[in-house]
Amino acid sequence: MVRVAGVDPGTGSFDVCILEDGSFIHGETLPTGEVFRRPELLVECLAKAGPLDLIAGPSGHGLPLKPLSQAGDSELRLAALVKSRRAESTLGLRRVLGKLKSSGLPVVMLPSVKYLPTVPVHRKINRVDLGTADKLCVAALGIADQAERQGVSFSRTSFILAELGFAFTALLAVRKGAVIAGLGGTVGSLGFLSPGGLDGEVAYLLGRVSKKTLIGGGAFHASGLPQPEPERLASEALKGEPQCRAAWEAYMEGLAGNVAYLTAATGKPREILVSGRLSRVKPFFAEASKRLKRFAPVRRLEGFTGKVKQAAQGAALLADGLAGGKYEGLIECLRLREAGGGLLDYIHLEGFSKVKRRMLRG
Repeated sequence: MVRVAGVDPGTGSFDVCILEDGSFIHGETLPTGEVFRRPELLVECLAKAGPLDLIAGPSGHGLPLKPLSQAGDSELRLAALVKSRRAESTLGLRRVLGKLKSSGLPVVMLPSVKYLPTVPVHRKINRVDLGTADKLCVAALGIADQAERQGVSFSRTSFILAELGFAFTALLAVRKGAVIAGLGGTVGSLGFLSPGGLDGEVAYLLGRVSKKTLIGGGAFHASGLPQPEPERLASEALKGEPQCRAAWEAYMEGLAGNVAYLTAATGKPREILVSGRLSRVKPFFAEASKRLKRFAPVRRLEGFTGKVKQAAQGAALLADGLAGGKYEGLIECLRLREAGGGLLDYIHLEGFSKVKRRMLRG
């Protein structure tokens, strides 16, 4: 019997998905703010689900496949991608990883897309965020989902994943069951909360880009609405309210443009799988489908349960495969065990070598 867990560290919630012999048995959701304040809540949640053979833990920008117990302080700082303790207190992932490490639970750190050998080097130049580890998990779920629906092997799957998260919009291209390209939430198009890829001149004028900068200036902020409610933004935009309409158009046009780019760069996919919080908002999904169907058939990625988010489901599938379970073929197809290199490699900007040395210092 193989019993595993997958964890998704989302903007609004940490979701935990438990599988036994590849089948879903339990899901739990914890508010992200509470987990950041009290990381022991996540530890307790996982401990009571045990004994577990393996846990695919919250990995952020990830590491080449590695047990959390073997990760040093500089590696954890790199996974959370924070430069200082002050930044750590903003997002809290570093504290969560520290608490999980000290718990003794069998937690493994997953890689982000940049570490994958299936992504060619030319797509990694001057890029870090090709898709965080949780986006890789959603892609894994997409591979398993398409393979089962269409009766094909993992290695014959082909799609573009459009992850419409509450904060970020991210896209991954999958061909022959492997991730070959990605546009992470801080590289690609406008998110609901995030600005997407920053204009270099805007970054220059700001002078300092903080983690808060990366989660502000999105469609919600452009809309002028008092609260971040996707449903209301859609309603006001479709009624023609000028500011909301502009934010809506920027979001949808950016999404379609990024799919067009990936299609041009990597070839026509079999279908486009749409996931994330905004995919469950009917007007967002309807408009995204209308604009993306010219590239390939569009389908919402449902997953195998509605109790936890898709990223947690995908993380659990990867944990099962790594533990030698039903989904071991998924690990081989993604070439997860071959993940390597450095998150900060292939960056050729002036002064970055100094930043890299500081980040990698133990």
